[in-house]
Amino acid sequence: MELKELLSLCIKESASDLHITENEPPILRIDGKLVRTDLAPLTREDTKRIIYSILSDKQKEIFEKDKELDFSISFAGMDRFRINVHIQKGAVEAAFRRIPSRIPSIEELGLPPIVRELARKPNGLVLVTGPTGVGKTTTLAAMIDLINNERECLIVCIEDPIEFIHRNKKSIVKQREVYSDTHSFADALKHVLRQDPNVIVVGEMRDLETISTTLTAAETGHLVLATLHTPDAPQTIERIIDVFPPHQQQQVKLQLADCIQAVISQLLLPRASGRGRVLACEVMVATAGIRNLIREQEIEQIPTLMQTGAQFGMRTMDKSLKELYQEGLISLDTALSKVKNPEEFQQL
Repeated sequence: MELKELLSLCIKESASDLHITENEPPILRIDGKLVRTDLAPLTREDTKRIIYSILSDKQKEIFEKDKELDFSISFAGMDRFRINVHIQKGAVEAAFRRIPSRIPSIEELGLPPIVRELARKPNGLVLVTGPTGVGKTTTLAAMIDLINNERECLIVCIEDPIEFIHRNKKSIVKQREVYSDTHSFADALKHVLRQDPNVIVVGEMRDLETISTTLTAAETGHLVLATLHTPDAPQTIERIIDVFPPHQQQQVKLQLADCIQAVISQLLLPRASGRGRVLACEVMVATAGIRNLIREQEIEQIPTLMQTGAQFGMRTMDKSLKELYQEGLISLDTALSKVKNPEEFQQL
């Protein structure tokens, strides 16, 4: 099969990912589970031929030099795909992540109402966190789409690679791809403040330089939306502080306490029905109490304030899991596999 047919199959089967790997048939990820297709296993020559069929000469050159390549692609009438090409035991292989052409709304994703309010903030830093593949990019896209529909803003998105395509509505949305439109997240962020943005979107806060310039942008009166690969709010705060050398950490605590607006942490869980997945979501909103704990670096006390901060829109992951279980959306085993305090959860 040609790649276009495999991608069509991925869309037809409602898969989130397609994997091309040596000595295996093409593999789909459906509802979080890997499913082998009925096609013939691919040889080393097959995988290289299929993957190289969509690479430009420039991309082949970069891939053969770096042995890694990230980009996105779209065919007419089909969803976009984010692609990572890599080498495994000498074979050229690839992972394709499907990006729906329509941007879902905040409600459709099952995000709590507070997320709408966070997207409407005039400034500060809103972080969307969680492991890979839990829909962080989709949540960001839904928030950008809300701003695009409601406000006249200039939104600058720095992405690697560009995933959801935003059309200009009330806002102007500029999408810059790392490596093709700019050298790095840090480079793009250094110059973004001269581009007259109202909202800045950072696809991923990867390193010290990117985190540092993101905090500066949030301090200078812009709304900054960004993602981080951390499991919850306390670990997100610690990760940001710990990235900096010890002599800068006190200054960073003060910076972060002043500019942080919220941390949204996500998980995607299999539905009890066996078809589809459902979003579990933890939200920390930066109240005066939370800001004070960050300044004093008493991070371990943040969960206590989150448990008692429901009136501010806060919720813990355990509370979200409890609600999903009570609504019959996830099984008890699924809930228990993700809770932080199993004994407390049983009492809930």
